Amino acid sequence: MSSSTGTVAISGEGVLRRFADFFELAKPRIVLMVLVTAFVGFYVGSEKIPDYLRLLQMLFGTALAAGGTLALNQFVERDTDAMMQRTRRRPLPDGRVQPREALWFGALITMAGLVYLALAVNLQSAWVTALITLSYLLLYTPMKRKSSLCMLVGAVPGALPPVIGWVAARGDFKVDAWVLFAIMFLWQVPHTLAIARLYREDFAKAGIQFLPVIDPEGASTNRQIISHCAALLAVSLLPTLLGLAGAVYFTVAFVLGVGFLASGISLAMESTPSGRADCYLPR
Repeated sequence: MSSSTGTVAISGEGVLRRFADFFELAKPRIVLMVLVTAFVGFYVGSEKIPDYLRLLQMLFGTALAAGGTLALNQFVERDTDAMMQRTRRRPLPDGRVQPREALWFGALITMAGLVYLALAVNLQSAWVTALITLSYLLLYTPMKRKSSLCMLVGAVPGALPPVIGWVAARGDFKVDAWVLFAIMFLWQVPHTLAIARLYREDFAKAGIQFLPVIDPEGASTNRQIISHCAALLAVSLLPTLLGLAGAVYFTVAFVLGVGFLASGISLAMESTPSGRADCYLPR
């Protein structure tokens, strides 16, 4: 192989690595979860046969805005991420992407997503997506180092993707859309608390004030997990009562809701008397 061919191969590998780093910066797994819930909102909100072209346009714009917002979040939290074992290998703290690059990348694709939604879908979907971006970056992110209420604030942008899908399909904000929001909101609280309990020491090192960090005995954390699981069980049945879903959904939602509540109760019962979750940490 000639030296020029080898240089091209090395250059190509470098481009692929850079692409992979920026792709990781956009947190594709979280974006996928956002798209799944936005899809559900669109499908439920469609009065007749879904407009599949608009669905794809909504998903594309949402993916851009979500990936950009998550990249901007990592730009803001790059110093905090460097303190934690679970996040120190991310592209920014690891030095694979420079802060200015992350800032421009996140800002550009976020704006591209918002503009695309406004022009290709409708203004309502762009407004809801912009609300997610602003509340996530300007409220939730700075609150994480100041108050345990950040968990509830952060659940708001995390629960809004189904509303993006709904307004993209319907163009209105009927109560049905907010039932979908409530289901996602109530699910996120025990989900986040379980993660925070699992990585309590890691979060504590970075000064993040999740409830398990400031509640060493675990009593308040356990109450929040169980109460939100119970509320989710009740609220998740509302789509059938409102005519958005049928008996099959009701049955599945009830069974899964009972299982989720049972898991929450089990997690609360398994916490040690001191409230330490070290036994849950991977070795």
